[in-house]
Amino acid sequence: MTDLSVTQLIDKMAQALAPMFAGDDQPIMVGIETGGYRIAEQLYQQLQPNTELGKLNITFYRDDFTKIGLHPTVNPSSLPTDIDGKTIVLVDDVLYSGRTVRAAMNELFDYGRPDRIVLAILIDRGARELPIQPDIVGQRIELADDEQIKLAGDDRLSLQIQKVHAAS
Repeated sequence: MTDLSVTQLIDKMAQALAPMFAGDDQPIMVGIETGGYRIAEQLYQQLQPNTELGKLNITFYRDDFTKIGLHPTVNPSSLPTDIDGKTIVLVDDVLYSGRTVRAAMNELFDYGRPDRIVLAILIDRGARELPIQPDIVGQRIELADDEQIKLAGDDRLSLQIQKVHAAS
């Protein structure tokens, strides 16, 4: 798939984000559970911003309950401060249809009205269903329609491509 490791991709993203975190008025970094938050944690460690790290749980904003079902355990989102008028760096692991990002933006707007949202994505696999594009990308890849890519691992993150099995 790629010769870059997850660590190298996160380093590339951190370098692209670094100018935004150079001044006093730094953006608020927010990761989308679960993979996006794991990437955001590593970016946060590298960039060491003067704001807290936020976490979004988008479960109630998803539009695919008929396909995946509603999961009974829902953790609350956690944003560190008032987001009105702030720049938000929204982080996720994989961007595909754009629906997860749309759900995350809906959740964010429940907390306030940010001035700007910068979308930082580890892997952009294209094929959007919604007009959502990343600002910062670790890597763009192309996969077949029957393939998906997932972030795996606890301490050492890796990317895994899997075949999607159609439901009978």
